Amino acid sequence: MESSTTPGGRTRREATRQKLYEAAVTLIAEQGFSATTVDEIAERAGVAKGTVYYNFASKSVLFEELLRHGVGLLTASLREAAERTAREGGDKVDALDAMIRAGLVFIDRYPSFTQLYVAELWRTNRAWQSTLMVVRQQAVAVVETVLREGVENGEFSDELDVPLTAAALVGMVLVAALDWQAFQPERSLDDVHSALSRLLQGRVSGRR
Repeated sequence: MESSTTPGGRTRREATRQKLYEAAVTLIAEQGFSATTVDEIAERAGVAKGTVYYNFASKSVLFEELLRHGVGLLTASLREAAERTAREGGDKVDALDAMIRAGLVFIDRYPSFTQLYVAELWRTNRAWQSTLMVVRQQAVAVVETVLREGVENGEFSDELDVPLTAAALVGMVLVAALDWQAFQPERSLDDVHSALSRLLQGRVSGRR
């Protein structure tokens, strides 16, 4: 039965979908969406072709759900970092700093998804464009919440452009992390986080 659970606690269907996500994101990152076939995704995932269509109506639907799934994981990690900082008594700059690190950890763990996500942000002719905009806003909204709370408690200037600053912070982490992995792989995650943290402290918070 599809509803039975695996040793890890997930249903078999969730486990199968996870395998299909991982296969699809790797193949599409390697050779592009159009060149990737359902047969290849099934083979890479180690399942029958029919299993792909049982879980997703088409390759496009699979990709759209992949975007939802991946950005959902990123959003959850950002939110958890902010909430953990609040529980530990940190201020809003500390929360932003923790979110930067959480973003780097996510990208380090899912580099192929991140490359795919960033590439798709700049396309305008995709069937899943509206979905992409929705999930993008979900991630940015987590950062916006922290910035607004910082403005309200006087930690940040009330002149701060919250939507644009939130988008800039998310974009900074995405682009810096991809640059790190592609061109500066010898640097550690701690090193990259330290560099972005200094930028945050000096430019967003105004700290010296």
